[in-house]
Amino acid sequence: MDAIRTSDLTKTYGAKRAVDNVSLHVGAGEIYGFVGRNGAGKSTVMKMLAGLVLPTAGEIEVLGERQAPGSTSRRLGALIENPGVHPGLSGLDNVMVRALALGVPQARVASMDALEIVGLAPVAKKLVKTYSLGMKQRLGLALALVGSPDLLLLDEPFNGLDPQAVREVRTTIVNLARARSLTVFVSSHVLDQLERMVTRYGVIRDGHLVREMSAAEVDAECADYLSIRAATPQLALAKLQEAFPTARFSVMEDDAIRAEGEVSAEDAGRALSEAGIPVTELFVHERDIEELFVGLMGADLAMLGCDSAAWPQATNANRPRGFAGKGGGQDA
Repeated sequence: MDAIRTSDLTKTYGAKRAVDNVSLHVGAGEIYGFVGRNGAGKSTVMKMLAGLVLPTAGEIEVLGERQAPGSTSRRLGALIENPGVHPGLSGLDNVMVRALALGVPQARVASMDALEIVGLAPVAKKLVKTYSLGMKQRLGLALALVGSPDLLLLDEPFNGLDPQAVREVRTTIVNLARARSLTVFVSSHVLDQLERMVTRYGVIRDGHLVREMSAAEVDAECADYLSIRAATPQLALAKLQEAFPTARFSVMEDDAIRAEGEVSAEDAGRALSEAGIPVTELFVHERDIEELFVGLMGADLAMLGCDSAAWPQATNANRPRGFAGKGGGQDA
């Protein structure tokens, strides 16, 4: 069963489509990273899932139940944008208000448990107006945890946190997901933190869901490989397969040959040169998660030295170990 399923979810504000026919699939028990630029529609999608914004069109299912417009599941906890806390109350009182509204048994005990999980038990009785931004963010997470939800929506949960607090919150989220079989839907600009915790990703761009992929698929796309461009790609491919039988070769959409495994740029260039096959380009393509997602999100790839028309195929953005020239040869 999917924990979240949307079908053609749409939200318009006047003539602007903030969210345009988004169909999400979030499996139960997943930690799903929702990635996009500012204004791409991330928060709007999450607000519709939480029942805070009415969809213009489309359907939402949460934990197997279809949600009426403007409604939400009691099994869902959410921290979206700024935590809704009262500065004149203590941290404990803020969480208890939420617990009492949900009808949680032993509200005080449940509230203290939630504060303990996020590391705020020592300051539970202090007024929230004395909390730092990071402490308020953790208090918002405690509010979302009250009632032992099966699904958490977390919008930028690392905002305002120092590195130690980021690590603690990340570890808390991962441990909760594992211990309680909790599904977590989290948006964040901190890609290196998402990489440490997420099992699946969704990328939104200008209101459109452009791609969903597993963490394993992301790792595969970010792996280094040797890119070879020759005058006769099919002949070059056959020669390389013959010369390096244990390596893996494939021809990409732009006719460049992708090589993975036990083959170096120098050896590949020499093999093709000896076969009389002109090599026009040869380099080790290096791609990290930031480059992958920046491209999918539609940022200005010129800033990265990339040609947006060629995305997401191999680019020449990084060539620290590569070669580009005629007829093979040594690293440039």
